Amino acid sequence: MKQISVLVIDPVGLHARPATVAVNAASKFKSEVKVAYKGRTVNMKSIMGVMSLGIPTQSEVVVSCEGEDEEVAIATIEEVLRAQKVIA
Repeated sequence: MKQISVLVIDPVGLHARPATVAVNAASKFKSEVKVAYKGRTVNMKSIMGVMSLGIPTQSEVVVSCEGEDEEVAIATIEEVLRAQKVIA
């Protein structure tokens, strides 16, 4: 299992537009992809799950991937979140 801990820097937090881009990126992988915030963990391939966390700015979240393509999955998701300027 691969995981990264990231700080959300977007002033609005992890809102719908970048969350949708991240969910679309996660959905391309066979690995199980999860995001955790404040003790709750959800499937990152589910927009409803990600939005239900209500992640505000300056929050630390953990993204984890487990499966055959976990290395590429975690790198891609981190890259997508950086490109969307959600994380630093």
